[in-house]
Amino acid sequence: MSQLNDISLVAQVVVFRNTRAFDQLVQKYQSPVRRFFLNLTCGDSELSDDLAQDTFIKAYTNIANFKNLSSFSTWLYRIAYNVFYDYIRSRKETTDLDAREVDAANSTEQVNVGEQMDVYQSLRTLKEIERTCITLFYMEDVSIDKIAGITGCPVGTVKSHLSRAKDKLAIYLKQNGYDGNR
Repeated sequence: MSQLNDISLVAQVVVFRNTRAFDQLVQKYQSPVRRFFLNLTCGDSELSDDLAQDTFIKAYTNIANFKNLSSFSTWLYRIAYNVFYDYIRSRKETTDLDAREVDAANSTEQVNVGEQMDVYQSLRTLKEIERTCITLFYMEDVSIDKIAGITGCPVGTVKSHLSRAKDKLAIYLKQNGYDGNR
């Protein structure tokens, strides 16, 4: 039912230029998209907001290109994924990896610093594609098939990224006092 509602809203935006229909899509997906970026940026809420805004702008300007070959949410996450990697590529042209890590570490000013900071710190140990896969699978509850569609990776590669990421996270968390007995 939810996917039919999404398709109906998309049709209203494309055919009638109904901005209120797009507003409904934004309201439905803004929290999951922002949370996706919050995990990819290791807690940088300002950057997450900016990337989410860019995602919805791109979705709105390209909504006529939505072909309903996948769900609207998969299409939107694909745009979000591309927005994030465009950002990463632009940053790599101007700064090196160490500077980006310092920026991310300094931007984690949160009220619940403790365990949440440990989670973000553990996510920093992952490659960006591993972080993307683990975030989509465990934090956004996206299926492996849909992750493959979002990232453009084969299903087996997504499974490998998930496995490697879980191993790296387990090692990091064990080394930092999370032994599973909590």
